[in-house]
Amino acid sequence: MECIVCDQPNKLVKTSRTAPSKEKGQAIITIERIGVCGTDFHAYNGNQPFFQYPRVLGHELAGTVEWIDPDVSNIKKGDRVSIIPYLECGTCTACRQNKPNCCRNLKVIGVHVDGGMCEQMSVPVDHLLITNDISFDEAAVLEPLSIGAHAIKRSRLIAGDTVLVIGAGPIGLGVMAFAKKEGANVIAMDVNRNRLKFCRDWAQVDHVIDAMDAPMDTLDDLTDGDLPSIVFDATGNRDSMKKAFHFTAHGGELIYVGLVKDQITFFDPDFHEKELSLLASRNATRSDFEYVKRCIQSGQINIDNYITHRTAFADTVKTFSEWLDSEANVIKAMIEG
Repeated sequence: MECIVCDQPNKLVKTSRTAPSKEKGQAIITIERIGVCGTDFHAYNGNQPFFQYPRVLGHELAGTVEWIDPDVSNIKKGDRVSIIPYLECGTCTACRQNKPNCCRNLKVIGVHVDGGMCEQMSVPVDHLLITNDISFDEAAVLEPLSIGAHAIKRSRLIAGDTVLVIGAGPIGLGVMAFAKKEGANVIAMDVNRNRLKFCRDWAQVDHVIDAMDAPMDTLDDLTDGDLPSIVFDATGNRDSMKKAFHFTAHGGELIYVGLVKDQITFFDPDFHEKELSLLASRNATRSDFEYVKRCIQSGQINIDNYITHRTAFADTVKTFSEWLDSEANVIKAMIEG
């Protein structure tokens, strides 16, 4: 079968591999959709901290069950599925607390182990979610949207809160959408004005801020000097993540959704003066996937226009590098199997 391998930074190659074998507890999935996100672009650029080369990318995955362990009764051949790509150990302290998303021994498909940029792959049956009642596109974006939903769950957000989301990529947009769903007053901040317009059009945010144009003054005006009670940083940018401390209200929460391969520092007196809560939000859980699926089914979350770019699997090697160009204005790219 054909696979696309990130052989080294800035190099994708198409190659052939042996098709997956039938194993107990596993299912063989024919891949129909592969979402591309910042993690994939960072890995391609050599900036992903949990990454080794060569690696088959792809963790936003939807497909069809080609074969499944016959001892599994609730999933059958031909079912459409979304793949939950976080392979937990099941025994560490995080897993015992029902937090497999931050398992001590976590292996993420497409990051720590080979992913879904291939014709077929073998997946543990307990990491499949049946998606017969939504489209392949919708099933593939459950993963990035679930990360946004998980970040909201990590917070103490209640209706009426003023929330700032920094970073208008696919993950940040998901945070915005679910913050709006919970009744928050949402402010989006980014350096890209096209993306800020997208925040208004797709996520229906209340206000947008150009991060390059005196953002603190604008935040002061929008909040009468109080600043947002909850700030989510989804940039994966060190400087942005450091500045986010200044944008958070006294007694507020700062939640890092993005990840950067660097040190983050802050001025402790300011941190203590505000009595800030600093949190990380990593990946998502099955319950997050199920919640997002319900939101899509009910029409509360609409992925129309969320996917802005597409390519066929056969054209991925050529198209992938084109998507990295800022002029391409990629929000969410999708590879069709």
